[in-house]
Amino acid sequence: MTAVPKTATTAHTTFPEQAMPRWQRAVLKVGSSLLTDGKGGLGKRNAAALANLIARFRDQGREVLLVSSGAVAAGRGVIASNGVGLAQRQALAAVGQTPMLALWQGLVEQPVAQVLLSHDDLRNRRRYLNARATLRELLRIGALPIVNENDTVAIDELKLGDNDNLAAVVATLVEADVLLIATDTAGLYTGHPVQDPDARPVPRIEEITPEVMLMAQGGAGSLGTGGMYTKLEAATKTAAAGIDTALFCGHDADTIAALGEDRLRGTFIPAHGDRLVARKLWLRHTPPSGGAIRVDEGAAEALSGQGASLLPGGIVSVEGDFCRDAMVDVLPARGHRRLARGLVQYDSAHLERIAGCHSRDIESVLGFHNGESVIRRDDLVLLTPAAAAATPELFTETL
Repeated sequence: MTAVPKTATTAHTTFPEQAMPRWQRAVLKVGSSLLTDGKGGLGKRNAAALANLIARFRDQGREVLLVSSGAVAAGRGVIASNGVGLAQRQALAAVGQTPMLALWQGLVEQPVAQVLLSHDDLRNRRRYLNARATLRELLRIGALPIVNENDTVAIDELKLGDNDNLAAVVATLVEADVLLIATDTAGLYTGHPVQDPDARPVPRIEEITPEVMLMAQGGAGSLGTGGMYTKLEAATKTAAAGIDTALFCGHDADTIAALGEDRLRGTFIPAHGDRLVARKLWLRHTPPSGGAIRVDEGAAEALSGQGASLLPGGIVSVEGDFCRDAMVDVLPARGHRRLARGLVQYDSAHLERIAGCHSRDIESVLGFHNGESVIRRDDLVLLTPAAAAATPELFTETL
């Protein structure tokens, strides 16, 4: 994204001020472009204003978790590197974690706590719950959790560059009230605010439709790995989880100060629908294992229309190699539209053997049984076409 030049700030490019709903717990996401000094290292200017915002929220008795980018950029400021491959970026992230944390610790009075999450932390139910308990305890004792993907060992995260979506996962993990995303633009525009003279600010989005996503076309800046598109992806996740999202300019001191008084100058995406129960929420946003089960029309209808569990008789084929309790996608016999996702009771090898069988025949085929269902209803969450399109995997390729 490219910031709107000062010369372009006219009546039709200025976001109107709007009142923020009251909230108690927030996740604040700050991107790399807001934390650099223009020379490849970390800078304090924008970070200091955001740190003051965090302090103001704390004085108001509110809780804030921080998802901060900047480790790779900080690493470049410490060690000269021309490498652009995954290994080089992971090494830079490892070097840059300490100065990135030191930057924030030098700007806030409360102790900061580094929390590195991995793909498996989000996919494994026990580790997911443990991560949530740890984050809540850090908030209870008055620390500022600074969350990031474990870049040093992640396989796909640095290639996909998804701290926006990670922030959405953290918001759902801790059951936040709002996700605050500090950007290098004032918010979402109907077009590119620099290249399109007719671009207009979009102060509020009731529903993130394909047309809205088209407004966010374009990549991130040279230091970032996301963009407005991934911010809308994140907002789609939080909205479905009953969490509001606000996009605002992290370069503008007046905008940041106004936010401290619950006045937003940016784009607001309200939550829609009731909050999902905690388990369904985890199922919806947990990255899958990469495996998939294809089902026939009867099974698809039973899942979507009758609230049924997935039985082996409806399985057409099994894709990928996965173990029992893995998170897998449920797909139609043809195509890639995801119908549902859930935790399987059998590994892929055993599923291939019982595909198409009646539940009563499982034990005679395998010599054992883990239950009549392949995926129990309580372990399954449906994905509507809109939700499936807007819930891309955080760390794996889309099927």
